[in-house]
Amino acid sequence: MPRIGFGLWKIPRENTADCVVEAVKAGYRHFDSAADYGNEAQTGDGLAKAIADGLTTRNELWVTSKLWNTFHAPEHVEEACRKSLDDLKLDYLDLYLIHFPIALEYVPIEERYPPEWLFDPAAPNPAMKAAKIPLHETWAAMEALVDKGLVKQIGVCNYNSALIHDLMSYARIKPAMLQIEAHPYLSQERLIRLAGQYGVDVTAFSPLGAQSYFELDMAAEGESLLGAAPVMVAADAHGKTPAQVLLRWGLQRGTAIIPKTTKPERMRENLDVFDFELSQVEMAAIGALNLNRRFNDPGTFTEAAFNTFHPIYD
Repeated sequence: MPRIGFGLWKIPRENTADCVVEAVKAGYRHFDSAADYGNEAQTGDGLAKAIADGLTTRNELWVTSKLWNTFHAPEHVEEACRKSLDDLKLDYLDLYLIHFPIALEYVPIEERYPPEWLFDPAAPNPAMKAAKIPLHETWAAMEALVDKGLVKQIGVCNYNSALIHDLMSYARIKPAMLQIEAHPYLSQERLIRLAGQYGVDVTAFSPLGAQSYFELDMAAEGESLLGAAPVMVAADAHGKTPAQVLLRWGLQRGTAIIPKTTKPERMRENLDVFDFELSQVEMAAIGALNLNRRFNDPGTFTEAAFNTFHPIYD
């Protein structure tokens, strides 16, 4: 899997296809998608155009998608996967991840897609509706997707250490990937170390930290890492931007990263991080910024946005 991927979260549908084509032109071959992003059909259009125009081939691409919470029941896992495949216009996925360790009641695709978080948005007091589905049953259905050739590898997102230990105790096919929020304000040292101990690779989402969350009112402007002193010092020393330093920090600690942008010049900038190396002192200084500040926290946003208190981290 290419170490730098193109994140598709929050890219407007009307811009997605063109963004994907521009990303391929910039050099991206790894695309990180999900049913819940609501733009997989447009992502598929962009990938198909890039292939038709001779910019890349399917074999050169790495495409990740994710199983949404409402499809955790074993009888719905393949249905969800096939919907993503149809939308993405692909015969197989390189990687399919459980998006959250949160099982919600099933919402039929023909009724509402993507189903999002609320069980019935039209209810007088709309809320999430939990489903009694053990994670081991969902994982067994994920393994069946590998057996059928629909996906090459499987993994999980947003799992904590206890869930990783549990998963490794029953998995017939071990997870290939753990995708988690990770940046200097949330360094996740122990969780990344544990994944490595089990031989599981790690992808860091939101590698720039707060930038993805300003527009959602989930982070304050003052929480930007781009102005943090150790980041700015390293940027000046290497002739790079603060964003490039943050991405390089993520790569050097052994994680893959999936930054998101809609601007072609930023796409190229985010890939241009392989011609310099941060020193051990610079890595340590940036790592010392850790505040255990999680921006993407269901324990916060589910209550605020979906009238349901549903934490998954202590």
